Amino acid sequence: MDVNLNGRSLPVEGKRLLVTGGTGSLGKVLVRRLLANEFGQPEQIVILSRDEAKQNEMRKEYQQRAAATDEIIYHDFERRLAFRIGDVRDYASVSAALAGIDIVFNAAALKQVPTCEYFPMEAVATNVHGPQNIVRAIRDLRLPVETVVGVSTDKAVKPVNVMGMTKALQERILIQGNLEARDTRFIMVRYGNVLASRGSVVPLFHDQIRSGGPVTITDPEMTRFLLSLDDAVDLIFAALATANRGEMYIPRAPSARIVDVARALIGERTIKTTVSGIRPGEKLHEIMVTEEEAYRTYERGDNYVIGPILPELQMDLGARATIRGEFSSGDHLLDYAGVVALLRERRLMIEDGMQLDGELLR
Repeated sequence: MDVNLNGRSLPVEGKRLLVTGGTGSLGKVLVRRLLANEFGQPEQIVILSRDEAKQNEMRKEYQQRAAATDEIIYHDFERRLAFRIGDVRDYASVSAALAGIDIVFNAAALKQVPTCEYFPMEAVATNVHGPQNIVRAIRDLRLPVETVVGVSTDKAVKPVNVMGMTKALQERILIQGNLEARDTRFIMVRYGNVLASRGSVVPLFHDQIRSGGPVTITDPEMTRFLLSLDDAVDLIFAALATANRGEMYIPRAPSARIVDVARALIGERTIKTTVSGIRPGEKLHEIMVTEEEAYRTYERGDNYVIGPILPELQMDLGARATIRGEFSSGDHLLDYAGVVALLRERRLMIEDGMQLDGELLR
């Protein structure tokens, strides 16, 4: 990743970091790269999540132990990577976790679209009350948190499902947090489909291909942006390094028809595809920037940046070129050869025998 720091010091050098939802797909890759000191050497990284089993597995991986012994757990908070059982839904839990923290990455979320449709208030509790608890704790307790990075999704754009609606509210809550807690910089990243994250289409296709099919396509015209987990972390790092208060970073990512992704993964195998129909709350295309946002969207490095909607936070864009309209996955699609090349580059083709989220692809 090439991020121009404009003379700034390494963003996480000597800092204490909090990653909410740090045991998830994105959280694990973010933590791995933070531990690699790509943006400086943090003093400590604290994982806040409510799943003790995932925490134990992550702790064992970090300590390279076969089992989570008492010694590992007892000395948890003495280590560079520390774990806290807690929930962003709970204000007391969030307040305690924020003590002494310099930078927050809010990756905690309910993100499965159908699940959120059936349990909408659970999505509200995590995706809306969670970020509000972060803002409230920093404001009311006057905590010296320097930066909060919120992780959003294309589904927050023109939302048609509960997951998107709650993520859209998260965006506005964190942006408005710049007015509530004026000594803290609240910024956002927004991106679409992540190729190898849990619940995404590529692991599903891998499982279906291993089982002999059929591979299920929801709609032949469905398109998605194609990002890796490392691309998503690159976006977070770029925002952390260069974003102004209230700004939202958007990756200028390639996109493709999902039917071409399935075809590329199937390759020469004799596996059928079936059309299952769009799931509840699912979109045909991903939209990253709306027409209304376009007039305050401009390029910065490899990304688009959306300026804040609140006038108190807006900066004079001057002569910066804005995009002309909506930024959708239905525009400028990769052809089939381009999809194959991208999947090979990301080492996601099954015949490559590479690992995906810890599992060997065969």
